[in-house]
Amino acid sequence: MKNILFSIIIFFTYITSTFSHVNHYKDFSVLEYDLYRNNKLIGFHNYKFTREANNLNVKSKIEFNISKMGVNLYKYQATSEEIYENENLINFYSKTNQNKKEKYVNITFDRENNELNIDGSSYKGKAPNDFIVGTWWNHEIVKAKAQISAVSGRIIPQKVIFIGKEEINVNGVAYNTLHFKFLSSKKDTPEKKKLNTDIWYDEETKIWVKAAFDKSGYWEYRLKLKK
Repeated sequence: MKNILFSIIIFFTYITSTFSHVNHYKDFSVLEYDLYRNNKLIGFHNYKFTREANNLNVKSKIEFNISKMGVNLYKYQATSEEIYENENLINFYSKTNQNKKEKYVNITFDRENNELNIDGSSYKGKAPNDFIVGTWWNHEIVKAKAQISAVSGRIIPQKVIFIGKEEINVNGVAYNTLHFKFLSSKKDTPEKKKLNTDIWYDEETKIWVKAAFDKSGYWEYRLKLKK
């Protein structure tokens, strides 16, 4: 189960750039995803977008449970909130329960110094304002040099490779997508913490359609509903 824990942490460590193209989501209020492990539905990850004048609020909730023969082996619950002003991230908050282990992140934007202040369960300090907070909905993540864990605040340098354009089918819907692979760029990253995740964004709307990674099982996020 340790490998499962690390794969969960790695997947939810990525964060969107403080300068984000949130206007791509102006026509959407809800995004809902099903979470699969080894092609078995184990949970969900949902987003709710609300707007007021030049501000955008993005709330997220994720829950899943891994069980075997009716016995719960791993339970995960997390909530987060992102607040944008004129497309700039000004606050991020999250609380996570990983199998009864509590983690958190509080991030604020320092306007005077144009940088991020991070108070997390595994990192406390500052970061450049072009690092990303880890919710996959914002495709600007593909341009970031590093990500900040949405679970614990840990900073993770990344390398992003554009695989190409692909037509994929998700929950019975065909999408023309842009396929990216995210890898750890820091050579001394421990193997169990290395990033190796594939993400697909809709080519026209830039909506996050699918994510996949292979670690202690094959994990997939599949878009279920957008409205």
